[in-house]
Amino acid sequence: MMAQRSKARAKQAARFSKAEKRFLERNELCKVATSHNDIPHITPVNFIFNEGAFYFATDYDSRKYRNLEKNKKVGLVVDIYKSPMDKAVVIQGTAEIIEKGNEFQKLYGAFYKKFEWVREDPWEEEEAPFIKVKPLYKASWGLK
Repeated sequence: MMAQRSKARAKQAARFSKAEKRFLERNELCKVATSHNDIPHITPVNFIFNEGAFYFATDYDSRKYRNLEKNKKVGLVVDIYKSPMDKAVVIQGTAEIIEKGNEFQKLYGAFYKKFEWVREDPWEEEEAPFIKVKPLYKASWGLK
C-alpha cells in the first residue's frame, strides 16, 4: 500500500485531503514524539484536530513539555491497525505552547466538551498548557 506524502513549502502547514481530515476528526488518540539530547520520547495523548493543526494538553512537569521547551520539533501519528485495513496519518511539525488567553480558553472549551477527563479534573490558565502542532510534512495510508 503506497503512502501519500506531502512536503509543505518552507514554513507553511501541510495540507490534508478530505479523507485525512475526516479520519483525524473521528479519532481522539495520537502518539506524540519529542526529543531532547537526541533521546526520543513517545507518549499517547488525546488530541483535537482543528483547522489543519493538532492540539493536546500536557503538564508542566511532563517529559514532553520539558522536551518541547528546548526543541519545538515534534512528530505525531494517528493510526488504526486492523490488518488488512491499516490506516494512518503521520506528521512532522513544530510546536507552540499555549498557556493563557483567548486561544487557551477556546481550546479548553473544546477539550471540556469532548473529553470526560477534563470535566472530572478541570484546570485554569497557567496550570497546564495546550500544545499546538503545526504540521510541515505528512504521510498517510489506507484512507479513501
